[in-house]
Amino acid sequence: MKSLYIECKMGAAGDMLTAALLGLLNEGERSRFLDKVNSLGLSGVEVVHEETVKQGITGNKVNVLIDGEAEGEGYHNEARHTTLRKINDIETIINGLNLSDKVKADAVSVYNLIAEAESKVHGTTVTDIHFHEVGTMDAIADVVSVCILMDMLCPDKVVVSPINVGSGYVKCAHGTLPVPTPATALLLQNIPMYSDERSKGELCTPTGAAVIRYFADEFGSMPVMNVEGIGIGFGTKEFEALNAVRVFLGEPVIENNGQDAIIELKCNIDDMTAEDIGYAVDKLFKDGADDAFTTPIYMKKGRPASLLTVLCHDNMRDRMVRDLFKYTTTIGVRETICERYVLDRQQTIMHTKYGDVRIKEVEGYGVKRSKIEYDDIARLAEDNGVSPMEIRQNI
Repeated sequence: MKSLYIECKMGAAGDMLTAALLGLLNEGERSRFLDKVNSLGLSGVEVVHEETVKQGITGNKVNVLIDGEAEGEGYHNEARHTTLRKINDIETIINGLNLSDKVKADAVSVYNLIAEAESKVHGTTVTDIHFHEVGTMDAIADVVSVCILMDMLCPDKVVVSPINVGSGYVKCAHGTLPVPTPATALLLQNIPMYSDERSKGELCTPTGAAVIRYFADEFGSMPVMNVEGIGIGFGTKEFEALNAVRVFLGEPVIENNGQDAIIELKCNIDDMTAEDIGYAVDKLFKDGADDAFTTPIYMKKGRPASLLTVLCHDNMRDRMVRDLFKYTTTIGVRETICERYVLDRQQTIMHTKYGDVRIKEVEGYGVKRSKIEYDDIARLAEDNGVSPMEIRQNI
């Protein structure tokens, strides 16, 4: 299982995220990425990578050239922004590129998040919103590049630090706006963010905010992990602090001495359909619940109802509570902090003639056992046209 941690102490922008993720690839993979992104069919666009040193630190810088001109050199050139695009125009451009269906869908989804935020800010519909800065070809290249890199790295979990949005004001097509801009603020709603008064200017762009919102599974401090790769992506602007996004890729480490604490959240529900409760449980799992389940109960006057229980760790408590109020009809959630005994867990990979499978191994209290991940068995059975039983027998 691979975890990706994105450190946004100096915000997030498309080019910085691209450069940081690019730092996780080896030289051959990096060359393949650049060849791919420069042969997509984006008119006049060239993505250029260079290793550079800032404040004594070696990292990566990515420039998107439009007809040979870098963003920083001609970003406010009037010709760059006279072509205003709607979301349908952006989707047409992306769907016409030489990309996999998954990467296309990811890129379109990122732009839909931006369109939803912009439409709320300007009081119009998603289909009528016009993109200014985020509709330029270099912005499209940034979004597509991040989506390609995330597909190449394929992390199982993405954790993002609280995001520094910067401070002061920024000039854009709509005039001089406060930082974070209204669209960025909406994109970061319910995501931990803060303003660093020492860094005057926009640190988190709408593009960066949308990419983070789309790919992040969790927000918080860096998880305990065995780091295998580190990428540093530099921004164009210079600040007192090093203007960079850092990314860490590695295997998560579960630290315990046989005991840890888990939070149990409960609520009684007697006015929701089974389908709606099932949807709520799915959302809880997607947003980071360790477990979620229902138990049939009877409430006053003999009414049949469901007891919804969610198990999570402390750093996910607030998100789970918000989800319970958002996706269920409950008006109150009970909390219990439980001490629990757990077995040490780790994951290994087994190579078979059908393909690789993950083996979950647990040990402790005189017990040792292992279990094959069923999702892998089902995938190999489907890919090879055999039964799950035959896969298990081979293993």
